[in-house]
Parts: sequence; C-alpha cells; structure tokens
Amino acid sequence: MNRGFKFRIYPTHEQEILILKTFGCTRWIWNHMLADKIQAYKQDDISLKTNPASYKADNPWLKEVDSLALTSVWKQLNQAYTKFFKEPKVGFPKFKSKKSAKQSYTTNNQPKSQAIRIENSYVRLPKLGLVKIKLHRKLPENYEIKSVTISRTATNKFYASINVEYDYIIPKTLLNIENSAGLDYQSNGLFIDNQGKQPDYPRYYRLTESKLAKEQRKLSHMKYGSNNYQKQRLKVAKIHEKITNQRKDFLHKLSYEFANKYDYVFVEDIDLQSIAQFGHLGKSTNDNSFGMFRAFLTYKMTDRGKIFHKIDKWFPSSKTCSVCGCYHQELVNSLSVREWTCPDCDTIHNRDINAAINIRKRGMLDITAGTAELASLCLTH
Repeated sequence: MNRGFKFRIYPTHEQEILILKTFGCTRWIWNHMLADKIQAYKQDDISLKTNPASYKADNPWLKEVDSLALTSVWKQLNQAYTKFFKEPKVGFPKFKSKKSAKQSYTTNNQPKSQAIRIENSYVRLPKLGLVKIKLHRKLPENYEIKSVTISRTATNKFYASINVEYDYIIPKTLLNIENSAGLDYQSNGLFIDNQGKQPDYPRYYRLTESKLAKEQRKLSHMKYGSNNYQKQRLKVAKIHEKITNQRKDFLHKLSYEFANKYDYVFVEDIDLQSIAQFGHLGKSTNDNSFGMFRAFLTYKMTDRGKIFHKIDKWFPSSKTCSVCGCYHQELVNSLSVREWTCPDCDTIHNRDINAAINIRKRGMLDITAGTAELASLCLTH
C-alpha cells in the first residue's frame, strides 16, 4: 500500500537557502522545457523530447541542486503534456510563477542507496543532509520511502510529504448492511444523514470573514512589494492557514467517528466544482469542503475493511418519495422547495432528509446487486 505522511521540517539557514534554490531551479527547468516544446510543435509540428541534462551545460548552476528533483519535474511535464493530447479537457500545462504562494519540489528515493531516510528526529535528504523534522505520528512498520515532496507555505513554513510503501492487510470485517448511513450534501452546512442528524459544522470561513476582509483591505492600500506589504501579506496568509487547519481538524475527527461507527456510508457522486459556480453557493461550498470529507472518509473506511460508496449523481434522490417510491419532478423542481407532500401516500417530506433516506436505499441496492443492472426506485403512475 502507498500512503503519504506530511510532517513539518525545520531547516537551518543554509538548508533553507538551498531549498529555495531548488524551488527556483525546478521552476526554471519546467518553464524552459515547456517553452521549447511549444516552439518545436509550432515550427516543426513535432513533440520535442527534452531532459534536464541538456540544460546543465549552459547553466552550470543547475548542478548545485538535487538532480532527482529536476528529473521529477521532467517526468511531471511529460505526463502533463502527453495527457493534454489524450484528454484535452484536463488543460494544457501552464508556466510556473515565482510569485506563487506555495512552492514545492519532489525528489525520489533510490532503493539501493536509501539516500532518503528517517534518522531519529531528522530526515536525510539529497544535497540537504539531515533536516530536523517533527514526527507527530509513527510511520508504518517495514516501510520503504518512495519519494519526498518539500514545500513552503504562504506563511513561510516548510513541510515534507513523505510517500511510503508498506505491507498492509485489510482486515476482514463482518459487515452489516443495516449498519449504514446515507448522506445528502448541504451547501449551507455539510450534510444531513438519513436519520435527520447534521454535524455542527462551525463554518470557519464565515466566522473569520469580517476579520479577513479587514486585513485584506489594509493590504490593498499598501505599496506592492514594500516591507509593510510583506508583513501584511503574512498576516492575511496566517488567517487563511488557520481557517484551513481548523477545517481539516474538524473533518478528520468527523470522518474518524463515521469510519468507526458505520460499516457502509453512501453519498451522491456530485460535482462540487459545478455546485460552487451555481447561484451564490461558492463560499459555502468551498467553506464546508465536503469533497475533502469524502476523501478522508474513503481511506479511513478502507483501512478498516469497510465500504464507502458513491451512488449515481443522476439518481433523483430529492424528487423520489422515500415511502412509496413515487417520482414527482413537478413538486420538487426548485431548490427553494424545502418541504413537499407526496400525493400518492400523503407523506410530508423534508427535502434533505428524504434525499438522504433515498441515497441510503440506493446504496444498499448497489451493494446487494453488485454489478448487475439495478431496478429503479422510481415508480411511474
């Protein structure tokens, strides 16, 4: 199994300078290789094959940094460039800017040399040597480090994301399909389950929005690039970082609770980016980070041998009566309709709870039917 572990690192002043140089060199290599590929394609209609070694002769300063970091950039660019022609929807590779708030580079470990390894409270990295690291949790036993990504945040903190490979046997758990939950997404909260329960999500961005706006106004009045501008930019970045950390902490704890409590969790496979662009739901959708919650819940339940399942996003969970199974599009044709009465069975439905119940039912059908064609829950009258 492959898994990533992120730790904060504390480089010395000399190590920090070399890290910043590596950021610059990897960015320079990416931009020049991309520019050369574009020029070759325009002039000769060919896909130019480049590599970092061909640039070192005229630019000897590239030899000062980790060569595997440059090789990693070359691989990433080739993958992105090739993928564009196969899947144009993913977009063409973009040039990297040194003004980007987050800078990073990836270096790969050599299996024989083990150049990257953990030694007590330090991590040994190519060119950098031993860098102090804060190990807040244990790595799995018999792990092998595959790669490390060094990054710097907008608040000038350095992190190492260590990708490790290790043997893991998923526990064989006797699962009970009745011990399951259906979750219906809510933009103004997070979700509501089939029992009508909602997490008490604090909406961290909304709580800090006025303070953030105040600091951003101060920043907008300062001269770009000045010392005061940099100090104020750091204040704004710290507010954003705190909001992110609060949100992640809440979602980790909530997903841990669900993974321990339920054997099955069902949600709709909805496109959250499209929802964020709809109406005035952008801030709320980005604030609750339901997509991040799904990602956390996926690997936590997988580690426990449990099932996290997404049902078809086109399934009409809100417009189907969870009692009699009748489909009523004309009654629930707008988001403003929060309650409706089924004309077939006279049941009064809360829109969201009804949807969560239907999501759970459909998820249970998906699990029991496997890959077989499923009968529709919608009955026509």
